[in-house]
Amino acid sequence: MDDPRDFSKLKKHLHERLYWKPEEIEISQIAGGFSNLTFLIETPLGKFAMRRPPFGEKISKAHDMARECNILVALEKAGYSKAPKPILLFEDEDIIGAPFFIMEFVDGLVLRNRNSTGLLPTSEEFELLSKNSIDCLLELHLLELKNSGLIQLGKPEGYIQRQVEGWIDRYFRAKTDALPEMEKVADWLKSNRPEKENVGFIHNDFKYDNVVVDREKLTEIRAVLDWEMATVGDPLMDLGTSLAYWAQEDDPEILKMFNLTHLPGNMTRAEVIHYYDLKSPLDMSNMLFFYVFGLFKVGVIAQQIYKRYKQGFANDPRFAALIHVVNAAGKKAEQTILTEKI
Repeated sequence: MDDPRDFSKLKKHLHERLYWKPEEIEISQIAGGFSNLTFLIETPLGKFAMRRPPFGEKISKAHDMARECNILVALEKAGYSKAPKPILLFEDEDIIGAPFFIMEFVDGLVLRNRNSTGLLPTSEEFELLSKNSIDCLLELHLLELKNSGLIQLGKPEGYIQRQVEGWIDRYFRAKTDALPEMEKVADWLKSNRPEKENVGFIHNDFKYDNVVVDREKLTEIRAVLDWEMATVGDPLMDLGTSLAYWAQEDDPEILKMFNLTHLPGNMTRAEVIHYYDLKSPLDMSNMLFFYVFGLFKVGVIAQQIYKRYKQGFANDPRFAALIHVVNAAGKKAEQTILTEKI
């Protein structure tokens, strides 16, 4: 079997297609993320980014390179300014062992965790950055869908029901431990699904570590990354997922591992909802449901990765702690239902 990290075929292909000399191309993996992988391609003409599925996994819809590339094409047509521009799509698996695409590389800083860099926004900068991030999400949710072609990338009718049923099914298929809170929350979600549905384009994984901020001006968002789960659906489902990642200082420590929103200066979840409400035409009265769904979804994602780890299909040491994320997300969701406090 070919080494998936041997890029000699790719360099040869880039030479044939773009006339870049193989010896002048440097390719390295950019750290971070649990799913699709990003690589930096350095050439005499500048820097580019490459996206490919995880190593050693069968390609699924979540790792569909052609779809993710087409999303970037449609976003560019829709005038969304924060998505990297797509350059080339390669669906031939013979080049690197999987389909992949090359896109614009947006230089900047990704705020992944406390220890990722010595440079972090001040509390004043976080206050503005948190507002700018919600503005960025709002801009996406209000995009024109038909002329841009974005509407073709999802099925908005029945979206909430499909999401609730789908994520509950994923949880039970990935279940490894008895966590009664997750099962209680699953039942609550089925019984409390909102009847009214909104339609907009949604990212489905919007948080600080999926945005690039300017190195000199940390409040300015230069790009939004990781569009693999984007689709057309209810924007409040998207906001609910972002709120689930939007940890606060008083949240369990393990739920702070995905975002830096718990640091001083950031808006609270209640403030995020209020800020979004001021700028959105949507009815926010069911945000409790959307936040609880977001917590459940975060728990299921962690559960799926943890099961792969337990089965020996993933050996990243970070994955061993993910069962505690599932437990904390379930308990937080149940507490939210009981207190009706987001």
